Amino acid sequence: MAETAVGFYTLRERGLMKIAQVAPLYESVPPQLYGGTERVVYYLTEELVHQGHDVTLFASGDSLTSAQLVSGCEKALRLTETCNDPLAHHTILMDKVLSRASEFDILHFHTDYSHFPATRKLQLPTVTTLHGRLDLPDLAPLYDQFDQVPLVSISQSQRKSLRSVNWVGNVYHGLPLHLHHPVAASRPRDYLAFLGRISPEKRPDRAIRIAADAGIKLKIAAKIDAVDRKYFESEIEPLLDAPGVEFLGEINESQKAEFLANAIAYLFPIDWPEPFGLTMIEAMACGTPTVAFCCGSVPEIIEDGVTGFVVGSEKEALMALRHIGKVSRAVCRATFERRFTACRMARDYVNIYESLIDGGFLYQPHPMETIVPLS
Repeated sequence: MAETAVGFYTLRERGLMKIAQVAPLYESVPPQLYGGTERVVYYLTEELVHQGHDVTLFASGDSLTSAQLVSGCEKALRLTETCNDPLAHHTILMDKVLSRASEFDILHFHTDYSHFPATRKLQLPTVTTLHGRLDLPDLAPLYDQFDQVPLVSISQSQRKSLRSVNWVGNVYHGLPLHLHHPVAASRPRDYLAFLGRISPEKRPDRAIRIAADAGIKLKIAAKIDAVDRKYFESEIEPLLDAPGVEFLGEINESQKAEFLANAIAYLFPIDWPEPFGLTMIEAMACGTPTVAFCCGSVPEIIEDGVTGFVVGSEKEALMALRHIGKVSRAVCRATFERRFTACRMARDYVNIYESLIDGGFLYQPHPMETIVPLS
């Protein structure tokens, strides 16, 4: 493993590490617009660098980072009109990671499972954070096949579909402490906020109905993926002409803070097993309470009656909005600072890294298998 000298001591002797962070290539790190996984990778990477670790980020070439950057493609794939085969670019990225693997104390992947066949036999600690839903039928046999790969979940709820795998930790996402702040409203707050992505599982239709029934304006800031364009045009676009509904489209990070901080509440009316829900803690950082449907990670993130309300129906959401003024915006912010900062997230990951390195976790092969040596 790497033991880079710094002064009279190696990094490891100083409690520091050489860490590879491997990001998907669909968005830059950080994303220019929407992109949860790549945004979390950015916050984690920057905080690890801030703490003194030697970090190399494998990501798209248009990424911005304080770490050393190794690019897997010139530009984020979602913004590249000529990209027809994302797997080709991710294969190039993985080859670059493997060719430099011996330089690091640990490899941290955020790329789902594509690297499992190539990395599980490396005599080097690796860890993979799973950022997506895990309840799809095709995933069960895959994770049975790779049941020794060290995995990190982003909520306890995310684990429910995969019990018999090698979970080595659960790490909630975190944001930089000073990224978002509550603001003193220049005028009375008069709208509800919906942020993220237009898709059936995010249920913008629920948000529109809840706001209409509550008699409160709704502002929707969301991207529309190509796969969801038909859903938007047939199910959502006709609803946007309703009084009090304003569709803003996709917004950037600087616009997001003002958008959330000036809302009465953030609506999170999901209808799927949400693995985490980064926008909930973005709202929390702004001091804005969330009204969220009880799916997936929601009960782990939102403390009912403290940072918002966890509801089971549109009727309950309406009742929650009647009491939203009782939720302290200062308490929302304080809860964010206690539970969901990037500093806490990085500390949790460092503990996992150290456990894997010091515990000597290495793949235990079948006698007939061959080990891939580190060059």
